[in-house]
Amino acid sequence: MDLNQLTITLAHDGLLKKEFSSRELTQAYLAAIKRLDPSIHAFITVMEEGALRQADAADAVFASGEATELTGIPLAIKDNILIDGIAATSGSKVLENYVATYDATVISRLKKSGAVFLGKANQDEFAMGSSTENSAYEKTANPWDPSRVPGGSSGGSAAAVAAGMCLGALGSDTGGSIRQPAAFCGVVGVKPTYGRVSRYGLSALASSLDQIGPLAKTVMDAARVLQAISGQDGRDPTTQAVGDMNLSKVTQDIRGIKIGVPKEYFIEGMDPDIKKAIDQAMEKFQELGAEIQEVQLPLTKYALAVYYLTVTSEVSANLARYDGIRYGLSAHDTAKNLAEVYSRSREQGLGAETKRRIILGTYTLSAGYYDQYYVKAQKVRQMIMQEFDRVFRQVDCLLTPTTPSVAFSFGEKFSDPLMMYLSDIYTVPANIGGICGISIPCGFTRGLPIGMQIMGKSFDEETILRVAYAYEQSTDWHTRQPKVR
Repeated sequence: MDLNQLTITLAHDGLLKKEFSSRELTQAYLAAIKRLDPSIHAFITVMEEGALRQADAADAVFASGEATELTGIPLAIKDNILIDGIAATSGSKVLENYVATYDATVISRLKKSGAVFLGKANQDEFAMGSSTENSAYEKTANPWDPSRVPGGSSGGSAAAVAAGMCLGALGSDTGGSIRQPAAFCGVVGVKPTYGRVSRYGLSALASSLDQIGPLAKTVMDAARVLQAISGQDGRDPTTQAVGDMNLSKVTQDIRGIKIGVPKEYFIEGMDPDIKKAIDQAMEKFQELGAEIQEVQLPLTKYALAVYYLTVTSEVSANLARYDGIRYGLSAHDTAKNLAEVYSRSREQGLGAETKRRIILGTYTLSAGYYDQYYVKAQKVRQMIMQEFDRVFRQVDCLLTPTTPSVAFSFGEKFSDPLMMYLSDIYTVPANIGGICGISIPCGFTRGLPIGMQIMGKSFDEETILRVAYAYEQSTDWHTRQPKVR
């Protein structure tokens, strides 16, 4: 049995039947990391000793008969999510020497579930990017084609799942940073509703947009991880008490489900093979008994502008703490005065994209421009949220491409920030609207995966998981795996 080809569901069944132990399962994934990661670069930190201790503890839990569905399951964790006693760089040199002193809420919940943490996954610096080329450490390669990016900013998490270096992973999604790499790497990625999953212990990028979510090989695997990390948290007042998801509903058929297709998402410049794959997916949904209905989201064209005005403003505020005095790398040894401490620390510790967004956000929030840019963006944001509310009174969910193209080559968009920002054109509206979304594989072109996005109303993850599961079970795209060496 090849343990690296299992899903979470199959691994859990094998552990229950004692076909293998959690230690054996964990060792198989640690061996895969040692073999594959020198070329993939999905991990910043590998937690071998800690993972084996957690695996041994999980085996003891299985012996007691009290295991959960995630007990003994090896996972990767994006490096901006804190694990007590483990380095958390957020992909930045400014936090190169930072070791977390507490667990993020999602980590506490996964520990309670008995999950095993293999290591911290690579990412764009402070989650700013769509390719993982902005990491201060390594550029993660796409397991389907190492000359191409895995997407971002959760590129390390997606690549680790796709390459068989973990059974599942956590990422964070501010404008598509789970869904876009999931699409590029041919795995499943879920962006939960804002407020379903606690952000406590997540290094902040844009506090009104950030959400932690799972990446996995199958819809049900992702649903199980999402269930484990969800719930109200007193340390994050934006979380809401909405109750647990009913995962039994995920496997129900979709006869009568109304799926909206917004015409604004099928724009000029989209890869024609992606449009063809989405068209074929619509036919499959109709075969499964769903109703396809064209809908209009005319404010979609403003979502990207609203997003970048909002995200840069919040970046400017959130990253002000990394000044060489309060937090992060400090250049005080070579600075002549306080102003030089600030400037040199940030110059040495922060990358070009992070500096770019801080500058743009500071400008947006400055006197004379705050009302003109930031306030106006928030007004349009409210209009976009209202537009989603209107559409979801007509349909149960929305179907779109996840990305306008498949994974692009390293360097192809790196020197053109605008082209890079356009990679998120289909994913940012869900963050602006605070709704949920999932990306699942729906085809291939030129040997590269195509992702399909399903968006749902706030706190209706059950519906998007149900629709995604029905499609997944009627196709074989999710069973295809890259041939990594």
